[in-house]
Amino acid sequence: MNKITSKFWAFGIIFMLMISVNSVRINAQDAQWRGPNRDGLFTDTSLLKEWPKEGPEILFVTEGLGRGFSSTVATKDMIYATGKKDSTEYLTAMDHSGKILWQKPYGLCWNKSFPEARCTPTVEGDRVYVLSGMDKMTCFNSKTGNEIWSVDIHEEYNSSWDMFGVSESVLIVDDMILTSPAGKSTTVIALDKMNGGLIWKSEPMDSHRCNMAPMAIKHCGKKYFITGTQTHLIGVDVENGDILWTYHYNFLSPNGDNTTILTNTPIYKDSCLWISNGWDVKSVMLEIAPDGKSVSEKFVDQTFDNQNHGLVLVDGFLYGSNFTGRNSGKWVCMNWSTGEITWIADFHNKGPILSAEGMLYCLEEKRGNIALVKADPKEFKVISTFRIKEGKGPYWARPAIYEGKLLVRHGDVMIGYDIVNYAKAG
Repeated sequence: MNKITSKFWAFGIIFMLMISVNSVRINAQDAQWRGPNRDGLFTDTSLLKEWPKEGPEILFVTEGLGRGFSSTVATKDMIYATGKKDSTEYLTAMDHSGKILWQKPYGLCWNKSFPEARCTPTVEGDRVYVLSGMDKMTCFNSKTGNEIWSVDIHEEYNSSWDMFGVSESVLIVDDMILTSPAGKSTTVIALDKMNGGLIWKSEPMDSHRCNMAPMAIKHCGKKYFITGTQTHLIGVDVENGDILWTYHYNFLSPNGDNTTILTNTPIYKDSCLWISNGWDVKSVMLEIAPDGKSVSEKFVDQTFDNQNHGLVLVDGFLYGSNFTGRNSGKWVCMNWSTGEITWIADFHNKGPILSAEGMLYCLEEKRGNIALVKADPKEFKVISTFRIKEGKGPYWARPAIYEGKLLVRHGDVMIGYDIVNYAKAG
């Protein structure tokens, strides 16, 4: 058994900085995995900077989503979530009071290790996209729930899974959906977002899928798709599917077991990618060459190994939890530019994180304690905390924020909290 089963002149200068600094919103989706740019940063303002002792007011508790570790997402009209009922995954649409409006099946759930729904819906206009644990992609009408199209990725493109099936959340770039079936026939494909038809497919690397939700970046004026296989992080030209570089990250044991699992969407800034995936495996800062065709290691870190909970980059510092054991972890801050660890702190356990208005929302995975913390590279100071009691299972779903609501998914349940500062909001 492996480690896991047992135990990311002046005008010219300014212009180049503008096109190379960060990942940017190069697609037009309304809602997706980890916020507008897949980086855990939410743009809401006029939020509470301190919570009541018992926690923010609960606006609603919605049961019956089905089991899942996926996040909820919201638009001005709806809130969406995925969940498993029996062996099937369902997409649920709710109004902003938490009332379920419709539920639609979209494919079989993964049936082995952790057989829960793990795809966060992606919404663009009148369409919402999901991908099942067995690799069926479906596009629904976002208002009615009527199916528009579906593609069995496994059947059509011979996808190859690892021990957790498919955990990917749909990524839209311009008119394409980019996804990473891996396997013997291709590694990455681009589908037409309107009908699911193939636009291009890349060469195969003969590898299994990883469990990472991919990302798109704009680097030195050009768009790239960043995704992975079971063993490698890869950079892809979004125009034609050419694999431009690979970085070997997960080294398998002689009998093919994992040493880690690629689960976290990398963080991109200033031509660099931060990769971190837990299990006492190194985290790496990669620097992408200006032409986008190669990467090199800038520095390596053994402290900030984030398991599967994600990180946030706020004002030049990276925040999140690390892995000290299967059931333990601490909270860490790292200087993005230098790799210096500026603090290591205790808050119950490791877990998901998000950020808005310069504040961190830290949710520990075991008992559901959530903390409001100022994003401060000098100290970790809990301002407010309460415990989420609704739902069952580990607290692995990443919370989300939309129009002053903190949306927390836990198992079969979603809770909506009011975190608006009404005095500030006027």
